Amino acid sequence: MNLPEHVRIVDVGPRDGLQNEPATVPTDAKVAFIDRLSASGLQAVEAGAFVSPKWVPQMADSAEVLARIQHRDGVSFPVLVPNERGLERALAAGVEEIAVFGAASETFSQRNINCSIDESLERFRPVAERALAAGVRVRGYVSCVLGCPYEGEIGAEAVARVVKALDAMGCYQVSLGDTIGVGTPRKAQVMVEAVAAHVAMERLAGHFHDTYGQALANILAVMELGMATFDSATAGLGGCPYARGAAGNVATEDLLFMLDGLGVETGVSLDAVAEAGRFITGMLGREPASKVARALAAQETR
Repeated sequence: MNLPEHVRIVDVGPRDGLQNEPATVPTDAKVAFIDRLSASGLQAVEAGAFVSPKWVPQMADSAEVLARIQHRDGVSFPVLVPNERGLERALAAGVEEIAVFGAASETFSQRNINCSIDESLERFRPVAERALAAGVRVRGYVSCVLGCPYEGEIGAEAVARVVKALDAMGCYQVSLGDTIGVGTPRKAQVMVEAVAAHVAMERLAGHFHDTYGQALANILAVMELGMATFDSATAGLGGCPYARGAAGNVATEDLLFMLDGLGVETGVSLDAVAEAGRFITGMLGREPASKVARALAAQETR
């Protein structure tokens, strides 16, 4: 098995994981959660989103969160920015990295951000230009790369078209999101191979949800192709509000356990991430979705 020696993990729990929680998550809890994650050895923790509080009320305090967290050397705290108005707020908050979020499905794009794919790309171009001119790094997301709740299976070339556009805008990396978790290992490989024919593998990342329990298998499958950056969420937080029954992101704890067993370096402490997961799920009043986190907790109580 030919695998990367090192994998970079982007923990998206504080943004993608918490944005759809029905009850308000206190700012103090978000700050403490992010500080625990940044102390674990993670190199990137998605800290918030500068979106309309009308549509995503959980992210309304992102500027305050960024002002209060510990900004550690070697750790980036990217934020989601949907448009120029959001970028202005992000720049005022002193961000060093932003992310723009598109889709490979026309219907999902309309339902999620109220515009077509082409319109979304036109919206992102001035955002990327202004961010790069200000010295801010830009990362891209493409959702529904393996399936859409409205259109079903999505063709790999449709994904590649959006990825190429984001890459051309100056995104240093584009994350490929299986938003509803319907991907399987071979389908994931076919999609990544099609995209990598146009954009270098080191500029791609994987973002897998675990609806059908395939996330880790999908990650391993695309690691065999050379992919070495993955998004995950501590405690398996998250889910897609537009896809009924869609589970959360692959759990960072589960990903770390697998990578450690494969001898792949991450520089991240599993114990520290598991503790952060227990903290935030305790605040949410439930157990972590991560199987590894539950197994570790059971061992500690014996």
